[in-house]
Formats: sequence, structure tokens, C-alpha cells
Amino acid sequence: MTRQVRTGRSWSQAGPIMVTALFALLMGLVVGAAPAPAGPPASPGVRYTNPLVEQRADPHIFKHADGYYYYTATVPEYDRIILRRSKTLQGLSTAREQVIWTKHRTGEMAAHIWAPEIHFIDGRWYVYFAAGSSDDVWRIRMYVLESSGADPFASTWAEKGQLVTPWDTFSLDASTFVHDTGGGPEGQGGGKDGVRYLIWAQQPPGVDVNSGIYIARMRNPWTISGTPTLLSTPTYGWETVGFKVNEGPAVIRRNGRLFMTYSASATDANYCMGLLTASASADLLDPASWSKTRTPVFTSNDATGQYGPGHNSFTTSEDGRSDILVYHDRNYEEIDGDPLDDPNRRTRVQKLYWNADGTPNFGIPVSDGVTPYRFSSYNHPDRFIRHRDFRARLDRNVTNLADSQFRMVPGLAGSGTVSLESANHPGYYLRHRDHEVWLDRDDGSTRFSRDATFHRRSGLAGPAGVSLESYNRPGRHVGHSAHLLYVQPAETPAARADATFYLE
Repeated sequence: MTRQVRTGRSWSQAGPIMVTALFALLMGLVVGAAPAPAGPPASPGVRYTNPLVEQRADPHIFKHADGYYYYTATVPEYDRIILRRSKTLQGLSTAREQVIWTKHRTGEMAAHIWAPEIHFIDGRWYVYFAAGSSDDVWRIRMYVLESSGADPFASTWAEKGQLVTPWDTFSLDASTFVHDTGGGPEGQGGGKDGVRYLIWAQQPPGVDVNSGIYIARMRNPWTISGTPTLLSTPTYGWETVGFKVNEGPAVIRRNGRLFMTYSASATDANYCMGLLTASASADLLDPASWSKTRTPVFTSNDATGQYGPGHNSFTTSEDGRSDILVYHDRNYEEIDGDPLDDPNRRTRVQKLYWNADGTPNFGIPVSDGVTPYRFSSYNHPDRFIRHRDFRARLDRNVTNLADSQFRMVPGLAGSGTVSLESANHPGYYLRHRDHEVWLDRDDGSTRFSRDATFHRRSGLAGPAGVSLESYNRPGRHVGHSAHLLYVQPAETPAARADATFYLE
């Protein structure tokens, strides 16, 4: 039509193809034709139940090519290294636990067995851990174990000794990754032909802090090469509460960048996570290649009852399509005595999301129980259901992630139904009022329970999606109009598309 206006051509000159196309477009508008869908998301929703493992801190999960997840963590007695495996992440909760190594009675490696990590390198398993000595339990240094074979449960373990750095100071939390600047696979390692690095925490000589983050190349799995680089020391207020700490580094590679998390401050409710970022093509041994967030990226949350989240690792979901954050925390804030004497740090998992600019969005440590989902629109795939001023709506680029996360729990009004509980306002649910969808606090009434309950259906516009039919307004589904949510009829293709969402 634009071309006809500009040239003065008549409808007859436009030709039968253009007339037919315009007629089809107008008819589609009249009958409410649905926009073309974008298809299911690349990273679908995952569902786990927290805590994953009680009384296990500093968790590390390695997803191996044999289809198993391998799990190790600090035990509260600080006296041994344990290992579990399962085909699923949730299965680690009940998987058999095997002790693969026990502390020495005297000398080195005789106290404070901390933060083990397990890695598969060149056909063997290696465990990195920290330990003190019998004559000085705070003389913490890093050590390495090597398996005798490819099955860590059937192997014997050889002690490769201390992982030596140029400075004989407090050191712990060794982790390793491979990085290929040529663009190897993304994730926790990069290409197998890349350079292997060690990252760890150590007290820098002559610096008044407890620990900073270091990186160095590795000559073999138990030896570094070259001069280590100090990447970060605790300088911000949130890094220096109780102790001046940067520790527990972990790396994930995504979107042309390397993201290195670390934990800061004392191991109580002040414990939190920071983030370093470098380009995937940068020299990782150059401190100038890395930038540091000015604020923590993952902190305690009063609303969800989670305190001191940190010392994380990364893995992926069973289908490999979603990144998973693994970490520990406690479900109470006040601790009597030294936090290190408190045994109740627990292993937890939740999905790691990504912002539109390619940076990770950690959100908040979610409540105990089932993990939440996000709901992306079928016909506006860059928009998500979220609450703002307690009104439910569709928005894009929701950087306050928890506003767009909801736990799908058993329906308040009856079996076989669901209710959607806010991730950052536990006890508040999506419900309809005068056909508008709001986030309201459960007042315990029958009316509220019915208004906040839905039947989960296959997507009205496509079976890969989901639709939510009102429990007490049959035939009406949660759908969007002008980016606000209502419970409304879904009688046309366009309305069915408006009432279809994908779990992410």
C-alpha cells in the first residue's frame, strides 16, 4: 500500500497477489488471528526441591560425560572427603555417600578439611581441597588427590601433595577450568585444547586482608606454572564484614565472556557473592582484563528466610539447556558462637538466568521447597509475567528477577490444581479480582483460595506451552491485554495466544 500511495498506482495496477495478501491480512485482523509464535525457549524451566543436601557446605557438582552428576562438599566435622553421584540433580539428595579420604592423624592434612572439588582431567579424577595441620589447625594450605582409575568410587586415591604457590600463606578453595580463546564450548570449562588455569583464594603478602582471588596457568593437575596474578582483594564494605575475604572462586563462560563468582565477608549472614568479568578473548592473567561489580550479586534474603548464600559452583540441568547455580546457606540468621562451628549450612540449587545484555542474573536465594519458574509470553517472547505495584503484567528485561518468578504449588482450593506463589513475597499469590490478576497475600478465606487457584492446561496455542484456567471462572484463562493480565475468554486464535506461556 505504501508503494501505491507514493506512485499513484490504482488497486487494479497492484495486481492480484498484492490484493489477495491485503485481503488475508484484513481478514486476520477481523477474526483475531494469532501472531506467529517464537517457539519454546532455548532454556526451559527446571524444578528442584531445596535444600538438596543438609549439613553440607561449599558444594561442588561436576556433570560428567558418563551421564552422572558427581557431588562433594565440606562436612561439618571437617575430617573427611565424601562423594555422591546420581543421574539427576535431585537424586543427589538421597544418593549413597562414600568416604573417599580421611584426614591424617598428625602432621599436614590433619585438620579443617575444607571445600573439596572434584574434576575429571585426562582420564583421571582429581580432588582439590584445603587442610590445616595437627600442630596448627589454621595453617590452611591446598592439596590434591588423584584417582587410580576412571571410576572414582572404585579407585584408590594418591596424595599428590600440597599445591604450592610462591607464597607460603593461608590458601584454600582451589578450582580449575580450561579456557580456549579460539571460541571453544561455553559452560564451566571451554574447549579441551585450551589452557588449563587454577583459581584460588590466598592471603596476599603484605596486604591487610584475609584472602584475595588468584589465577595461574597449570603445568599439570597438581602444579601451577608461571607467576600467579592477583585478581581481586576485598575493598568494598560488603566484602569486609567480620573478615576481609574474597574466596571460593568459580567460573562460567557465556556470551563471549568469562564470569567469575567469589564469596565475601564472614561465613554468617553477611556472607555473599561478588562477580568478576572478562572478555573471552582477553588475557586472563592481566588484572586489567577483569572488571568487578561494585555491589554483591547474591545476598541474604529475609523474605525467603535464606542467609549467608555463597561458595558456589555451576552445573547444567539434566538436558544441558539450563545453567544451575549450586551454593550453600542457612535458613536462620542468628548464630551462637563461631559460624564455623555451626553445622547447618546446606547445599541448594536454583536456575541461573541471563539478562538481555548477556550478563548473569542470580536473583535471590529462593525459599525452601520447590524452585520457581518464569513465564514467558507465547506471542511476546521477550516479555515475562511479573508483578509491579502488585498488579500482574507482562514486561521485558525484568532485571529484578524475583519479580518475575513464581512457585507452582498445589492449588489452594483443591487437588489437581495449582497456585502461583511469588518468589520474593512468599505467602502472596496471583489471583483474580474483577477479572484483573493481582498479587495478593493469602488471607485464608475460601474466596481467596478459589480466586488464586487454576487448572494447568496444555498451551491453548501450542502444546509446548501452558495455559492457566481459572478454578472458579471456568472457560476464562490468564491472558494479557495491553500488557496487563486478566482472566478472560480465549475463543479466538489471538486470545488463545495471549493465554499461552512458556515455563522458563
